[in-house]
Amino acid sequence: MARKDAKRVVITMRSTEGTGSTDTTTKNRQNQRARLEPRKYDPKLRRMATFRETR
Repeated sequence: MARKDAKRVVITMRSTEGTGSTDTTTKNRQNQRARLEPRKYDPKLRRMATFRETR
């Protein structure tokens, strides 16, 4: 369990293509304030897709 004031937090990212695929990663709260939108491999589509951070 992470502390509330921890600098690195675990975030969940969901595919914007509507397949329901999710991925988890960590992010530094102090350096990256905006939501992440990396392009990652979506196994249901079998191609690259944009994943958006969910809260």
